[in-house]
Amino acid sequence: MITGKQRSYLKGIANTIDPIFQLGKNGLTENFIRQVDDALKAREIVKINVLKNSTLDPSEVASQLSEELNAEFVQSIGRKFVLYRQSEDKPEIILPR
Repeated sequence: MITGKQRSYLKGIANTIDPIFQLGKNGLTENFIRQVDDALKAREIVKINVLKNSTLDPSEVASQLSEELNAEFVQSIGRKFVLYRQSEDKPEIILPR
């Protein structure tokens, strides 16, 4: 569980990155979940865009993905949301205490 200060720090980082995934009408597939998992291993923080043609609610998708991938939900703005998971091998993002 991350603190409010850590969440604010991650929001600042997320503000500078572009979404690397787009979730469309196909919804959450096993392949999509696997790709997000791989991206979290490599980057620690990912931004995902839920397209307008998708019937899924971005906050519900963020909640489901964070549970399945053991990641932290950082923020949701409009149809975009951000997930964070610290790397087990070599963490690059150092969170404030």
